[in-house]
Amino acid sequence: MRLAHRLLLQSLAIVAVLVVSVVVIIDNQLYSSITDQTTHDLAGEARLLATQWRPGVDPDSLADEAGVATGHRVTLIDSTGHVVGDSEFDGPALQGLENHSNRPEVIAARKNGLGSVRRMSPSTGEEQLYVAVKASRGTARVSVTTRKVDELFARARSGVLVAGVISSLLAVILAALFSRAVSKPITDLRDVARSLAAGERRRHPALAAPGEVGDLADAINRLAEQLEARLSALAAEQSILSALVETLNEGVLAISPSREVVRINETGRRLLSIDRPVPFEIDFLPRESTLRNAIQLALNGSETEPEEIVVRDTTLSLTARPLATGGAVVALFDLSPIRKLEAVRRDFVANVSHELRTPLTIVGGFAETLQDPAVPQDKRVEFARTIFASTLRMQRIVDELLDLSRIESGHWSPRPQPISIAEATAEIFGRVTPAAKTKGITLETDFASGAETVYADRTALEQILLNLVENALRYTGEDGRITIRTVRRDNGVSLTVSDTGSGIPAEHLPRIFERFYRADSGRSREAGGTGLGLAIVRHLVEAHGGSVSADSTLGVGTTIRIFFPDGTDR
Repeated sequence: MRLAHRLLLQSLAIVAVLVVSVVVIIDNQLYSSITDQTTHDLAGEARLLATQWRPGVDPDSLADEAGVATGHRVTLIDSTGHVVGDSEFDGPALQGLENHSNRPEVIAARKNGLGSVRRMSPSTGEEQLYVAVKASRGTARVSVTTRKVDELFARARSGVLVAGVISSLLAVILAALFSRAVSKPITDLRDVARSLAAGERRRHPALAAPGEVGDLADAINRLAEQLEARLSALAAEQSILSALVETLNEGVLAISPSREVVRINETGRRLLSIDRPVPFEIDFLPRESTLRNAIQLALNGSETEPEEIVVRDTTLSLTARPLATGGAVVALFDLSPIRKLEAVRRDFVANVSHELRTPLTIVGGFAETLQDPAVPQDKRVEFARTIFASTLRMQRIVDELLDLSRIESGHWSPRPQPISIAEATAEIFGRVTPAAKTKGITLETDFASGAETVYADRTALEQILLNLVENALRYTGEDGRITIRTVRRDNGVSLTVSDTGSGIPAEHLPRIFERFYRADSGRSREAGGTGLGLAIVRHLVEAHGGSVSADSTLGVGTTIRIFFPDGTDR
């Protein structure tokens, strides 16, 4: 048996003898103390009851009230021994109680002023502890079943036993500490030596041992410190490497020779939808043939060229490399943003080319026609006007593209200020009044109270209103109506431009604020639209921190709703 164990067992034996002796002594005295304390408490209750039993007080009611208040049985006995009040008996039952003159506690109370006894109650059939005191009108008695006293003793005994157990546990701890302190120098050297042999470098021996043991401990401690310093340096390098891997925009997987994924960064988990803790089998990776083949080739020692794979609708660039010590590393790069930008670029080039083709064709055709000397003068003027109109259309497309590019690139930022919506509306209506009169369109305004001003950039607000009103004019027929309204919201002003035009089909509404998107492209071009006006409106409004939306009903009209937040909320 080890030294520490022998010391511990001897200490525990001594403690166990002491604890048992103390518990037995306390147990013998505890019951007597609890009984005496209970008797004292009942005597106090009886004395208080005796002082309240005065002439004119109904003894039975007094007994009932005292019984409810104390939770004990209360009995009032007159000088002849008759029970005149009892908290547990009323009416005929009270009248049927025996004469209590010969009860030991009553006799003792009459003689000495206080009497107590423990006996079986003939009235209740339970063993009771009775305490009686002499009163001016007889005897006041309070009793409690010995079962309650026993329960109180049991609880107290439990407390003593718990204290004994706790003391034993504390003694065990102290004994263990004592035995450890005695044997610590030797066991420390043994454990540290074993740890070093097992590859554990963090444990150090105690340096307080005397003599040769202390010298040996010091030597082992220096050895452990050197190993710990080297391991700490390696851990720091590993931490830096882990941080670098986690910050990569590429997904990185490390696969062991046993075909288990032992390392995967967060980007890799997101791209492959993996939430399993490492390590896990490669069978849990997506079942994509190119991915599986690349991993297998890398595990066999072959490098793979970058390949594109599609995993859950995401296009990824895949590269797999073998490791010198076995295993493989796989890198995944998300190509979806690049593919999306390429698609946007293709769509943009196609849209711009499509928009410029018609006016360029018109300009080229009519310019070629004008080279013929046989063309009459009146036709020449007509052709020149057509060329000029097409040139203006191309100029407008280029200008709006430049505006849109400037807004999207962040080279423009609004300078908001309180602006009278009535003044801005009057300026815009003044520009479009001739075109509105030609078609017989009525221009109206409706500004709600508290919504007469908006917090916006003046130039941007005028461009927004002009684009929306011109757009409404293109699609509103003769004798139609265009209305600009404002409504006050909690944190800003809502501005709407409504018309009674042809309306927009519901399936087109989510996309009308995209560049070059038209619900009816042929009709839009005939009306002179470029397909960029609503896109410019959306970017200008969002630059103010606002929002824009559209509601439309075919054959009824369209409403464009814009929200400008107040300056205090920006």
